[in-house]
This record gives sequence, structure tokens and C-alpha cells, in this order.
Amino acid sequence: MSFVEVFKKLSRSELKLRLYSCTAADVEQALQGASGNLDSLLALLSPAAQPYLEQMAQQAVTLTRQRFGASIGMYIPLYLSNLCANECDYCGFTMSNKIKRKTLSNDEVLDEMRLIKTMGYDSILLVSGEHETKVGIDYFKQVLPLVREQFSHVAMEVQPLGEQDYRELVASGLDAVMLYQETYNPETYSKHHTRGKKKDFIFRLESPDRVARAGVDKIGLGVLLGLDDWRLDALLMGHHIDYLEKTYWRSRYSISLPRLRPCTGGISPKVELTDKGLVQMICAFRLFNQQLEISLSTRETPKLRDNLFALGVTNVSAGSSTQPGGYVEPNTELDQFEISDGRTPQVVAKAMLERGLNPVWKDWETGW
Repeated sequence: MSFVEVFKKLSRSELKLRLYSCTAADVEQALQGASGNLDSLLALLSPAAQPYLEQMAQQAVTLTRQRFGASIGMYIPLYLSNLCANECDYCGFTMSNKIKRKTLSNDEVLDEMRLIKTMGYDSILLVSGEHETKVGIDYFKQVLPLVREQFSHVAMEVQPLGEQDYRELVASGLDAVMLYQETYNPETYSKHHTRGKKKDFIFRLESPDRVARAGVDKIGLGVLLGLDDWRLDALLMGHHIDYLEKTYWRSRYSISLPRLRPCTGGISPKVELTDKGLVQMICAFRLFNQQLEISLSTRETPKLRDNLFALGVTNVSAGSSTQPGGYVEPNTELDQFEISDGRTPQVVAKAMLERGLNPVWKDWETGW
């Protein structure tokens, strides 16, 4: 049993019809009690909910403060490699792009970490392109212990692995896995993933099940907003979260809501997600799931990020580089996508403090 069986029973056409035929009465009912209710999530993601955005935002702020207080976790990505064996037309790492390729050695990983530690971070996200032979489980088993010695919380955003692989990484200190579906529309997925193992929509869809069975503490889901209808993709991600929480209740869950950003050889969004739409999505998920962690990356502009911090966001990156070796030797030729918020971690933390929020650099220790 996996989410694949649940997904196959969902009718995209029926869900889309319901999304776009919601009424004000449906939204008002959802606002009375959205927690854990997929019908309420549907209503709050619908166009009919747009006039209720202020009310949704007020409720989202209240629920976030009740569950997470004023704390926002600070994390930073460390890109290990931009090697990739997939063809994905929205990503700067895609195999056909004529960019310089690099995989960090152990010494280079150590150099990157030394610089990152001077920024104050103790939570790190290891990222790589998807290349199983050169940047696969053997490489991760080599690098992870080095990183674990320096950071109290270690997450990974790499290609889907086998259940036993995840178990071995957990034994080496892995805390979290971020694994994004990109889009829940199989036809759109096929259009944008034309070569490599990532072409397999079903294998990717069932990957969070393997992560959960391996005992990973936190599992992150996400869609690349702009590849398809963001409202429907977000709703299907809500169904995925609902299934995972009920099936693997020992793990925690998070979502990331990245909008499609420019990159080398990249594409334009099929469906534009406005700033108001992003606010609506964050608020809808907070009302639907009070304990869900929500991450906000440097893809968004400084002004928008500052205004979103209090709405429901629980984890934020700052001072990020999206290239391997990019902290020691910045070089935009190797970037995965363009960053919109290039402020230092200290400047971002100051913006939080000015809004009565508390940037948290460390909130996890295995010994605790």
C-alpha cells in the first residue's frame, strides 16, 4: 500500500470542477473549522476564497503563534553537486545544459561548512542533482557523517532512494528528507521530465512512503508552482499529506511552496501564481493543518518574504547559494535557479526581530 493507490482513485476533473465552482458559503463554512478537513482545504484554495484573504490571514497568524510561538527556524542549503542524469526543462542542472559540472570533495564540503558555521547556522539542507552513479548512496554515506559532526539537524534534498538506503542514512544521522513531486498532473509531469529516472512519475509519487517506512523524522513535500494549475496541485499535495500523516504518524511533515524561477535554459510559468495567490496558499494550509511546517526559500523577494514571515511560515533560508562550492567561491554559472532575496542571514534575522519574531538557529539536538 502506498499513496499511489489513493492517488489513482482521485478524479482530477472532479476535483477541479469542485475547486472552481466553490461558493462564498463553502468558504465561510470552511473558515469555521478547516483543521484536517480536505473539503475545507479545497474551499480555501478556490477562487471563491480570495475575498476572505484577510480573515484567513488573521486565523493563520493566530494558529501559527499557538502552535509554534514566534519562532522561525533558520536553515541553509549546501549544494553538493550539480551533476544530473535527468532532462527537466525548468532546472538549471538539467543534463543538456552546457554548464560547468562540479561535485564537492570531502575537503571542499568541509570548507563550505566552515564558512556556513560563521553565519550562525546549525541546521543544514544537503542538495544535489540526481545522478545515481556519481552522486548516489555511496557518496551520501561518505559525506553525511562529516556534515553530522558539524550540524545538529541535517536534511537532504536529493534523488529518491530505496528504503534500505534511507535506513542507512538515518543510522548515520539523517533527520529529514525533502522530496518534491513538482506537479501532481501526470501529463504535465511527462512533458517536463523527458529523460532519466525522474521520468517515472509513479516511482517518485511513492517515494515518501519509502522515506516514512525507513523512520525518517521529518518528510517534506512540495510542488513547483507554475508548472500546472497551482490550486489543483496544492489540493492534491494536501491529499498526500493527509494520507502520510494518517499512515505514518510517527514522522513530522513540512511543505515548500517554490514558484518557478528563471534559470539557464528554463521555461516560463504555465499558470502564474500571484503574490496574493501565494498568501492564500500559505493561509489555506495553515488552517488545514496546524502542526504542518511551512518553508520559505530565497526564491521570493525580500519585501514579500518579510510580509510572509508571520502568516504561517516556520522555516526560512537566508544567505543561500544554489551552486556547489558557492559559499567559498561564488560563481553564478553553476546556479540551479536565480535567487531573489540575496540578503545576509543577519539582515533577514533583523527583519524578523523587528516584526516580533524570533529567528532560531538551533532547536534540535539528538541528545535532547
